[in-house]
Amino acid sequence: MSNIDKKSTSHQAFSSLTLKPALLDNLATMGFESMTPIQAQSLPAILNGEDVIGQGKTGSGKTAAFGLGLLNKLEVKRFCIQSVVLCPTRELADQVAKEIRTLARGIHNIKVLTLCGGVPMGPQIGSLEHGAHIIVGTPGRIIDHLDRGRLTLDNVTTLILDEADRMLEMGFQPSLDAIMEHMPIERQTLLFSATFPKQIQSIAEQIMFKPVICKVESNHDGATIEQHFYEVSNNNARLKAVKLLLLEHKPESAVIFCNTKRDTKDVAANLINDGFSVVALHGDLEQRDRDQALLRFANKSISVMVATDVAARGLDIEALDAVINYHLAFDTEVHIHRIGRTGRAGSKGAAFSFYNNDDGYKVALLEDYLGRDIVNEALPSENLLDTFPTQPIMTTLQIDGGKKQKLRPGDILGALTGENGIEGNEVGKIKITDYRAYVAVNRKVAKKALNKIVNGKLKGRTYRAWEMR
Repeated sequence: MSNIDKKSTSHQAFSSLTLKPALLDNLATMGFESMTPIQAQSLPAILNGEDVIGQGKTGSGKTAAFGLGLLNKLEVKRFCIQSVVLCPTRELADQVAKEIRTLARGIHNIKVLTLCGGVPMGPQIGSLEHGAHIIVGTPGRIIDHLDRGRLTLDNVTTLILDEADRMLEMGFQPSLDAIMEHMPIERQTLLFSATFPKQIQSIAEQIMFKPVICKVESNHDGATIEQHFYEVSNNNARLKAVKLLLLEHKPESAVIFCNTKRDTKDVAANLINDGFSVVALHGDLEQRDRDQALLRFANKSISVMVATDVAARGLDIEALDAVINYHLAFDTEVHIHRIGRTGRAGSKGAAFSFYNNDDGYKVALLEDYLGRDIVNEALPSENLLDTFPTQPIMTTLQIDGGKKQKLRPGDILGALTGENGIEGNEVGKIKITDYRAYVAVNRKVAKKALNKIVNGKLKGRTYRAWEMR
Protein backbone atom coordinates (compact mmCIF):
# COMPACT_ATOMS: atom_id res chain seq x y z
CA MET A 1 0.00 0.00 0.00
CA SER A 2 1.35 3.41 -0.94
CA ASN A 3 0.56 6.74 0.71
CA ILE A 4 -0.09 10.05 -1.06
CA ASP A 5 2.03 13.13 -0.40
CA LYS A 6 -0.49 15.48 1.19
CA LYS A 7 1.50 18.69 0.77
CA SER A 8 1.25 18.72 -3.00
CA THR A 9 -2.53 18.31 -3.20
CA SER A 10 -3.96 21.60 -1.90
CA HIS A 11 -6.02 24.02 -4.05
CA GLN A 12 -5.68 22.02 -7.26
CA ALA A 13 -8.13 22.79 -10.05
CA PHE A 14 -10.32 20.06 -11.57
CA SER A 15 -9.04 21.27 -14.96
CA SER A 16 -5.59 19.86 -14.05
CA LEU A 17 -7.06 16.34 -14.28
CA THR A 18 -7.55 14.16 -17.35
CA LEU A 19 -11.36 14.29 -17.08
CA LYS A 20 -13.74 14.13 -20.04
CA PRO A 21 -14.57 17.66 -21.32
CA ALA A 22 -18.28 17.08 -20.60
CA LEU A 23 -17.48 16.40 -16.92
CA LEU A 24 -15.23 19.46 -16.64
CA ASP A 25 -17.86 21.68 -18.30
CA ASN A 26 -20.53 20.41 -15.89
CA LEU A 27 -18.26 21.00 -12.87
CA ALA A 28 -17.69 24.58 -14.06
CA THR A 29 -21.46 25.07 -14.43
CA MET A 30 -21.93 23.81 -10.87
CA GLY A 31 -19.30 26.30 -9.64
CA PHE A 32 -16.79 23.58 -8.66
CA GLU A 33 -13.28 24.76 -9.53
CA SER A 34 -10.77 23.48 -7.00
CA MET A 35 -10.75 20.06 -5.38
CA THR A 36 -11.24 19.23 -1.72
CA PRO A 37 -8.24 17.53 -0.06
CA ILE A 38 -9.68 14.00 -0.44
CA GLN A 39 -10.42 14.68 -4.13
CA ALA A 40 -6.96 16.12 -4.79
CA GLN A 41 -5.33 13.11 -3.12
CA SER A 42 -7.46 10.34 -4.60
CA LEU A 43 -8.61 11.44 -8.08
CA PRO A 44 -5.25 11.16 -9.91
CA ALA A 45 -4.89 7.55 -8.71
CA ILE A 46 -8.57 6.77 -9.41
CA LEU A 47 -8.32 8.17 -12.96
CA ASN A 48 -5.14 6.13 -13.41
CA GLY A 49 -7.15 2.96 -12.74
CA GLU A 50 -5.52 2.15 -9.40
CA ASP A 51 -7.28 0.72 -6.34
CA VAL A 52 -7.73 3.43 -3.70
CA ILE A 53 -8.53 3.55 0.01
CA GLY A 54 -9.88 6.98 0.95
CA GLN A 55 -10.34 7.98 4.57
CA GLY A 56 -12.34 11.13 5.23
CA LYS A 57 -15.36 12.31 7.20
CA THR A 58 -18.87 12.93 5.84
CA GLY A 59 -18.85 16.15 3.82
CA SER A 60 -15.22 15.79 2.69
CA GLY A 61 -16.18 15.37 -0.99
CA LYS A 62 -15.50 11.65 -1.34
CA THR A 63 -18.72 10.98 -3.31
CA ALA A 64 -17.62 13.37 -6.05
CA ALA A 65 -14.16 11.75 -6.01
CA PHE A 66 -15.38 8.24 -6.82
CA GLY A 67 -18.35 9.57 -8.84
CA LEU A 68 -16.09 11.45 -11.26
CA GLY A 69 -13.80 8.43 -11.44
CA LEU A 70 -16.49 5.97 -12.46
CA LEU A 71 -18.17 8.45 -14.87
CA ASN A 72 -14.86 9.21 -16.59
CA LYS A 73 -14.31 5.50 -17.17
CA LEU A 74 -17.88 4.68 -18.23
CA GLU A 75 -18.63 3.65 -21.81
CA VAL A 76 -22.17 4.93 -22.44
CA LYS A 77 -22.68 2.89 -25.62
CA ARG A 78 -22.01 -0.36 -23.70
CA PHE A 79 -25.43 -0.71 -22.08
CA CYS A 80 -24.52 -3.01 -19.18
CA ILE A 81 -23.72 -2.61 -15.48
CA GLN A 82 -20.17 -1.24 -15.36
CA SER A 83 -20.04 0.24 -11.83
CA VAL A 84 -21.45 -0.84 -8.48
CA VAL A 85 -21.53 1.42 -5.39
CA LEU A 86 -22.32 -0.35 -2.09
CA CYS A 87 -23.66 1.73 0.82
CA PRO A 88 -24.74 0.75 4.37
CA THR A 89 -28.13 2.53 4.32
CA ARG A 90 -30.86 3.44 1.88
CA GLU A 91 -30.52 7.15 2.75
CA LEU A 92 -26.84 7.17 1.84
CA ALA A 93 -27.51 5.20 -1.36
CA ASP A 94 -30.19 7.71 -2.43
CA GLN A 95 -27.85 10.58 -1.64
CA VAL A 96 -24.95 9.01 -3.60
CA ALA A 97 -27.15 8.19 -6.61
CA LYS A 98 -28.46 11.76 -6.66
CA GLU A 99 -24.94 13.20 -6.62
CA ILE A 100 -23.74 10.85 -9.40
CA ARG A 101 -26.72 11.89 -11.56
CA THR A 102 -25.85 15.55 -10.94
CA LEU A 103 -22.19 14.97 -11.89
CA ALA A 104 -23.34 13.08 -15.03
CA ARG A 105 -25.60 15.85 -16.35
CA GLY A 106 -23.19 16.71 -19.16
CA ILE A 107 -23.21 13.14 -20.52
CA HIS A 108 -26.44 11.93 -22.16
CA ASN A 109 -28.21 8.61 -21.59
CA ILE A 110 -26.39 7.48 -18.45
CA LYS A 111 -28.70 5.34 -16.31
CA VAL A 112 -28.15 5.15 -12.54
CA LEU A 113 -30.32 2.67 -10.64
CA THR A 114 -30.73 2.39 -6.85
CA LEU A 115 -31.35 -1.05 -5.33
CA CYS A 116 -32.16 -0.80 -1.62
CA GLY A 117 -34.18 -2.63 0.99
CA GLY A 118 -37.23 -1.06 2.63
CA VAL A 119 -38.95 -0.42 -0.71
CA PRO A 120 -41.03 -2.77 -2.93
CA MET A 121 -39.18 -5.20 -5.22
CA GLY A 122 -41.56 -4.74 -8.18
CA PRO A 123 -40.33 -1.40 -9.55
CA GLN A 124 -36.69 -2.50 -9.09
CA ILE A 125 -37.33 -5.69 -11.10
CA GLY A 126 -38.85 -3.61 -13.91
CA SER A 127 -35.92 -1.17 -13.88
CA LEU A 128 -33.40 -4.04 -13.97
CA GLU A 129 -35.14 -5.51 -17.03
CA HIS A 130 -34.56 -2.18 -18.81
CA GLY A 131 -30.86 -2.21 -17.83
CA ALA A 132 -28.48 0.30 -16.25
CA HIS A 133 -24.87 1.55 -16.33
CA ILE A 134 -24.42 2.19 -12.59
CA ILE A 135 -25.97 0.39 -9.60
CA VAL A 136 -26.03 2.10 -6.20
CA GLY A 137 -27.45 -0.02 -3.40
CA THR A 138 -27.35 -1.79 -0.07
CA PRO A 139 -25.67 -5.23 0.15
CA GLY A 140 -28.77 -7.13 1.31
CA ARG A 141 -31.02 -6.05 -1.56
CA ILE A 142 -28.29 -6.55 -4.17
CA ILE A 143 -27.81 -10.12 -2.89
CA ASP A 144 -31.60 -10.67 -3.21
CA HIS A 145 -31.49 -9.70 -6.90
CA LEU A 146 -28.32 -11.74 -7.54
CA ASP A 147 -29.81 -14.85 -5.91
CA ARG A 148 -32.91 -14.58 -8.09
CA GLY A 149 -30.88 -14.15 -11.27
CA ARG A 150 -32.20 -10.66 -11.98
CA LEU A 151 -28.80 -8.98 -11.73
CA THR A 152 -25.55 -9.74 -13.58
CA LEU A 153 -22.23 -8.20 -12.55
CA ASP A 154 -20.02 -9.88 -15.20
CA ASN A 155 -19.16 -6.55 -16.88
CA VAL A 156 -18.37 -4.52 -13.75
CA THR A 157 -15.12 -2.58 -14.08
CA THR A 158 -15.42 -0.46 -10.90
CA LEU A 159 -16.58 -1.46 -7.41
CA ILE A 160 -16.97 1.18 -4.70
CA LEU A 161 -17.52 0.49 -0.98
CA ASP A 162 -18.80 3.70 0.61
CA GLU A 163 -18.82 4.04 4.43
CA ALA A 164 -17.12 0.63 4.51
CA ASP A 165 -16.57 0.76 8.29
CA ARG A 166 -20.30 1.08 8.93
CA MET A 167 -21.12 -1.76 6.52
CA LEU A 168 -18.86 -4.05 8.54
CA GLU A 169 -20.25 -2.71 11.82
CA MET A 170 -23.79 -3.49 10.61
CA GLY A 171 -22.84 -7.11 9.86
CA PHE A 172 -22.67 -6.93 6.06
CA GLN A 173 -19.38 -8.87 5.77
CA PRO A 174 -21.07 -12.13 4.56
CA SER A 175 -23.12 -10.18 1.98
CA LEU A 176 -20.00 -8.36 0.76
CA ASP A 177 -18.18 -11.70 0.40
CA ALA A 178 -21.10 -13.12 -1.59
CA ILE A 179 -21.24 -10.06 -3.89
CA MET A 180 -17.49 -10.35 -4.60
CA GLU A 181 -18.04 -13.86 -5.96
CA HIS A 182 -20.24 -12.39 -8.72
CA MET A 183 -17.62 -9.76 -9.68
CA PRO A 184 -14.80 -10.03 -12.23
CA ILE A 185 -11.39 -10.34 -10.53
CA GLU A 186 -10.00 -7.79 -13.02
CA ARG A 187 -11.64 -4.59 -11.78
CA GLN A 188 -10.86 -1.36 -9.98
CA THR A 189 -11.89 -1.29 -6.31
CA LEU A 190 -12.33 1.94 -4.34
CA LEU A 191 -12.95 1.84 -0.60
CA PHE A 192 -14.03 4.93 1.34
CA SER A 193 -14.39 5.04 5.10
CA ALA A 194 -14.55 7.65 7.87
CA THR A 195 -12.64 5.42 10.31
CA PHE A 196 -10.11 2.65 9.68
CA PRO A 197 -10.60 -0.33 12.05
CA LYS A 198 -8.59 -3.53 11.63
CA GLN A 199 -11.51 -5.18 9.79
CA ILE A 200 -11.10 -2.63 6.98
CA GLN A 201 -7.41 -3.50 6.69
CA SER A 202 -8.37 -7.17 6.46
CA ILE A 203 -11.04 -6.71 3.76
CA ALA A 204 -8.72 -4.41 1.78
CA GLU A 205 -6.06 -7.13 1.67
CA GLN A 206 -8.63 -9.63 0.38
CA ILE A 207 -10.33 -7.61 -2.37
CA MET A 208 -7.83 -4.91 -3.43
CA PHE A 209 -4.59 -4.84 -5.42
CA LYS A 210 -1.80 -2.57 -4.13
CA PRO A 211 -4.24 0.17 -3.01
CA VAL A 212 -3.12 3.79 -2.78
CA ILE A 213 -4.06 5.17 0.66
CA CYS A 214 -5.43 8.73 0.79
CA LYS A 215 -6.14 10.08 4.25
CA VAL A 216 -7.65 13.43 5.15
CA GLU A 217 -7.35 14.46 8.78
CA SER A 218 -10.77 14.32 10.44
CA ASN A 219 -10.06 16.83 13.17
CA HIS A 220 -12.21 19.95 13.21
CA ASP A 221 -11.33 23.56 13.89
CA GLY A 222 -11.40 23.96 17.64
CA ALA A 223 -12.53 27.56 17.19
CA THR A 224 -15.84 26.46 15.68
CA ILE A 225 -16.67 23.58 18.05
CA GLU A 226 -16.76 24.16 21.79
CA GLN A 227 -16.38 20.88 23.67
CA HIS A 228 -17.82 20.49 27.16
CA PHE A 229 -17.54 17.44 29.43
CA TYR A 230 -19.71 16.45 32.40
CA GLU A 231 -19.14 13.65 34.91
CA VAL A 232 -22.39 11.78 35.67
CA SER A 233 -22.91 8.87 38.04
CA ASN A 234 -25.61 6.85 36.22
CA ASN A 235 -28.26 6.96 33.47
CA ASN A 236 -30.73 8.90 35.61
CA ALA A 237 -28.09 11.59 36.03
CA ARG A 238 -27.42 11.50 32.28
CA LEU A 239 -31.10 12.05 31.49
CA LYS A 240 -31.33 14.97 33.90
CA ALA A 241 -28.14 16.44 32.38
CA VAL A 242 -29.58 16.14 28.85
CA LYS A 243 -32.74 17.99 29.88
CA LEU A 244 -30.79 20.76 31.64
CA LEU A 245 -28.57 21.36 28.60
CA LEU A 246 -31.53 21.42 26.20
CA LEU A 247 -33.45 23.82 28.46
CA GLU A 248 -30.41 26.07 28.90
CA HIS A 249 -29.21 26.25 25.30
CA LYS A 250 -32.54 25.81 23.43
CA PRO A 251 -30.91 24.42 20.25
CA GLU A 252 -32.94 24.73 17.04
CA SER A 253 -31.52 21.34 16.01
CA ALA A 254 -29.46 18.89 18.05
CA VAL A 255 -28.49 15.22 17.86
CA ILE A 256 -28.08 13.05 20.95
CA PHE A 257 -25.82 10.07 20.22
CA CYS A 258 -26.38 6.84 22.15
CA ASN A 259 -24.28 3.68 21.92
CA THR A 260 -27.26 1.27 21.89
CA LYS A 261 -30.75 1.04 20.37
CA ARG A 262 -32.22 0.52 23.83
CA ASP A 263 -30.74 3.77 25.17
CA THR A 264 -31.94 5.58 22.03
CA LYS A 265 -35.53 4.45 22.65
CA ASP A 266 -35.41 5.16 26.41
CA VAL A 267 -33.91 8.65 26.08
CA ALA A 268 -36.36 9.66 23.33
CA ALA A 269 -39.37 8.35 25.28
CA ASN A 270 -38.30 10.21 28.44
CA LEU A 271 -37.75 13.49 26.62
CA ILE A 272 -41.07 13.24 24.73
CA ASN A 273 -42.82 12.56 28.05
CA ASP A 274 -41.36 15.82 29.39
CA GLY A 275 -42.61 17.87 26.44
CA PHE A 276 -39.46 18.07 24.29
CA SER A 277 -39.73 17.96 20.49
CA VAL A 278 -37.91 14.68 19.79
CA VAL A 279 -37.62 11.87 17.28
CA ALA A 280 -35.70 8.60 17.68
CA LEU A 281 -33.63 7.04 14.90
CA HIS A 282 -32.55 3.41 15.25
CA GLY A 283 -32.39 0.15 13.33
CA ASP A 284 -35.83 -1.13 14.44
CA LEU A 285 -37.76 1.66 12.69
CA GLU A 286 -39.85 0.86 9.62
CA GLN A 287 -38.44 2.59 6.54
CA ARG A 288 -41.47 4.87 6.17
CA ASP A 289 -41.26 6.01 9.82
CA ARG A 290 -37.52 6.54 9.42
CA ASP A 291 -37.97 8.64 6.27
CA GLN A 292 -40.63 10.81 7.90
CA ALA A 293 -38.58 11.27 11.09
CA LEU A 294 -35.59 12.44 9.07
CA LEU A 295 -37.71 14.73 6.95
CA ARG A 296 -39.28 16.47 9.93
CA PHE A 297 -35.88 16.89 11.58
CA ALA A 298 -34.33 18.30 8.39
CA ASN A 299 -37.33 20.64 8.08
CA LYS A 300 -36.59 22.03 11.58
CA SER A 301 -40.10 20.95 12.67
CA ILE A 302 -38.49 18.66 15.26
CA SER A 303 -35.65 20.01 17.42
CA VAL A 304 -33.91 16.91 18.75
CA MET A 305 -32.93 13.61 17.17
CA VAL A 306 -31.79 10.73 19.40
CA ALA A 307 -29.78 8.25 17.33
CA THR A 308 -27.20 5.48 17.27
CA ASP A 309 -24.04 6.05 15.22
CA VAL A 310 -25.12 3.46 12.65
CA ALA A 311 -28.55 5.08 12.20
CA ALA A 312 -27.12 8.58 11.83
CA ARG A 313 -24.21 7.67 9.55
CA GLY A 314 -24.29 9.03 6.01
CA LEU A 315 -27.31 11.24 6.62
CA ASP A 316 -27.41 14.57 4.88
CA ILE A 317 -27.92 16.61 8.06
CA GLU A 318 -26.98 20.27 7.82
CA ALA A 319 -24.96 22.04 10.51
CA LEU A 320 -26.34 21.36 13.98
CA ASP A 321 -26.41 23.76 16.90
CA ALA A 322 -25.39 21.02 19.31
CA VAL A 323 -24.30 17.40 19.60
CA ILE A 324 -24.76 15.56 22.90
CA ASN A 325 -22.84 12.34 23.57
CA TYR A 326 -25.10 10.45 25.99
CA HIS A 327 -22.26 7.97 26.35
CA LEU A 328 -18.73 8.49 25.06
CA ALA A 329 -18.14 6.74 21.73
CA PHE A 330 -16.15 3.49 21.84
CA ASP A 331 -13.64 4.98 19.41
CA THR A 332 -11.97 8.42 19.37
CA GLU A 333 -12.44 8.76 15.62
CA VAL A 334 -16.17 8.13 16.03
CA HIS A 335 -16.26 10.88 18.68
CA ILE A 336 -14.59 13.30 16.24
CA HIS A 337 -17.00 12.23 13.50
CA ARG A 338 -20.00 12.83 15.80
CA ILE A 339 -19.02 16.30 16.88
CA GLY A 340 -18.02 17.21 13.33
CA ARG A 341 -21.72 17.48 12.50
CA THR A 342 -21.88 20.71 14.48
CA GLY A 343 -20.06 23.95 13.69
CA ARG A 344 -19.72 23.29 9.95
CA ALA A 345 -19.10 25.95 7.33
CA GLY A 346 -17.57 28.33 9.88
CA SER A 347 -20.64 28.43 12.14
CA LYS A 348 -20.27 28.00 15.89
CA GLY A 349 -21.19 24.62 17.30
CA ALA A 350 -21.18 22.97 20.71
CA ALA A 351 -20.53 19.38 21.77
CA PHE A 352 -21.57 18.12 25.21
CA SER A 353 -20.25 14.75 26.41
CA PHE A 354 -21.04 12.69 29.51
CA TYR A 355 -18.62 10.27 31.20
CA ASN A 356 -18.22 8.34 34.45
CA ASN A 357 -15.69 6.20 36.32
CA ASP A 358 -15.98 3.36 33.81
CA ASP A 359 -14.80 5.61 30.96
CA GLY A 360 -11.19 6.07 32.09
CA TYR A 361 -9.71 4.48 28.96
CA LYS A 362 -11.93 6.49 26.56
CA VAL A 363 -11.21 9.71 28.46
CA ALA A 364 -7.44 9.07 28.30
CA LEU A 365 -7.60 8.53 24.52
CA LEU A 366 -9.65 11.71 24.06
CA GLU A 367 -7.25 13.72 26.24
CA ASP A 368 -4.36 12.45 24.13
CA TYR A 369 -6.18 13.45 20.93
CA LEU A 370 -7.28 16.89 22.20
CA GLY A 371 -3.93 17.63 23.78
CA ARG A 372 -5.53 18.77 27.05
CA ASP A 373 -7.02 17.40 30.26
CA ILE A 374 -10.76 16.72 30.30
CA VAL A 375 -12.19 18.67 33.22
CA ASN A 376 -15.66 18.14 34.68
CA GLU A 377 -17.85 21.22 34.19
CA ALA A 378 -20.86 22.31 36.23
CA LEU A 379 -24.27 21.62 34.68
CA PRO A 380 -26.88 24.39 34.41
CA SER A 381 -29.10 25.11 37.44
CA GLU A 382 -31.73 22.48 38.27
CA ASN A 383 -34.27 25.33 38.54
CA LEU A 384 -34.53 25.00 34.76
CA LEU A 385 -36.40 21.71 35.24
CA ASP A 386 -39.42 23.82 36.28
CA THR A 387 -39.51 25.50 32.86
CA PHE A 388 -41.20 24.16 29.72
CA PRO A 389 -39.14 23.22 26.63
CA THR A 390 -39.33 25.59 23.66
CA GLN A 391 -41.06 24.18 20.60
CA PRO A 392 -39.73 24.32 17.01
CA ILE A 393 -40.57 27.41 14.95
CA MET A 394 -41.59 25.25 11.99
CA THR A 395 -44.09 22.43 11.43
CA THR A 396 -44.44 20.14 8.40
CA LEU A 397 -47.51 19.79 6.18
CA GLN A 398 -47.99 16.61 4.14
CA ILE A 399 -49.81 16.86 0.79
CA ASP A 400 -51.42 13.83 -0.84
CA GLY A 401 -49.76 14.33 -4.24
CA GLY A 402 -46.25 14.29 -5.70
CA LYS A 403 -44.10 13.97 -8.81
CA LYS A 404 -46.52 11.50 -10.42
CA GLN A 405 -49.13 14.30 -10.31
CA LYS A 406 -46.51 16.67 -11.81
CA LEU A 407 -46.35 18.78 -8.62
CA ARG A 408 -43.32 21.05 -8.29
CA PRO A 409 -41.97 23.12 -5.37
CA GLY A 410 -42.97 26.31 -7.21
CA ASP A 411 -46.60 25.15 -7.38
CA ILE A 412 -46.73 24.66 -3.60
CA LEU A 413 -44.93 27.92 -2.82
CA GLY A 414 -47.27 29.80 -5.18
CA ALA A 415 -50.38 28.26 -3.59
CA LEU A 416 -49.20 29.17 -0.08
CA THR A 417 -48.12 32.74 -0.82
CA GLY A 418 -50.89 33.67 -3.30
CA GLU A 419 -53.83 35.97 -2.56
CA ASN A 420 -54.45 36.24 1.22
CA GLY A 421 -51.71 33.64 1.75
CA ILE A 422 -48.72 33.47 4.06
CA GLU A 423 -45.42 35.30 3.57
CA GLY A 424 -42.60 33.70 1.56
CA ASN A 425 -40.28 33.86 4.59
CA GLU A 426 -42.79 31.72 6.53
CA VAL A 427 -42.22 28.81 4.13
CA GLY A 428 -39.28 26.46 4.74
CA LYS A 429 -38.03 23.38 2.91
CA ILE A 430 -40.22 21.72 0.28
CA LYS A 431 -39.63 18.06 -0.62
CA ILE A 432 -41.56 16.17 -3.29
CA THR A 433 -41.53 12.37 -3.62
CA ASP A 434 -43.40 10.27 -6.18
CA TYR A 435 -46.77 10.33 -4.38
CA ARG A 436 -46.34 12.80 -1.49
CA ALA A 437 -45.17 16.37 -0.98
CA TYR A 438 -43.91 17.91 2.27
CA VAL A 439 -43.56 21.59 3.11
CA ALA A 440 -42.29 23.23 6.29
CA VAL A 441 -44.19 26.34 7.39
CA ASN A 442 -43.97 28.61 10.41
CA ARG A 443 -45.97 26.99 13.23
CA LYS A 444 -47.86 30.28 13.86
CA VAL A 445 -49.40 30.23 10.37
CA ALA A 446 -49.82 26.45 10.02
CA LYS A 447 -53.63 26.57 10.11
CA LYS A 448 -53.79 29.32 7.48
CA ALA A 449 -51.26 27.48 5.28
CA LEU A 450 -53.21 24.22 5.57
CA ASN A 451 -56.44 25.97 4.57
CA LYS A 452 -54.71 27.46 1.52
CA ILE A 453 -53.71 23.98 0.34
CA VAL A 454 -56.94 22.12 1.20
CA ASN A 455 -59.36 24.80 -0.02
CA GLY A 456 -57.27 26.00 -2.95
CA LYS A 457 -55.95 24.27 -6.04
CA LEU A 458 -52.57 22.93 -7.13
CA LYS A 459 -52.16 22.43 -10.88
CA GLY A 460 -55.93 22.86 -11.30
CA ARG A 461 -57.02 20.25 -8.76
CA THR A 462 -57.57 19.93 -5.02
CA TYR A 463 -55.47 17.76 -2.70
CA ARG A 464 -55.85 16.41 0.81
CA ALA A 465 -53.27 17.73 3.28
CA TRP A 466 -52.58 17.53 7.00
CA GLU A 467 -50.08 18.63 9.64
CA MET A 468 -47.60 15.88 10.56
CA ARG A 469 -47.47 15.10 14.28
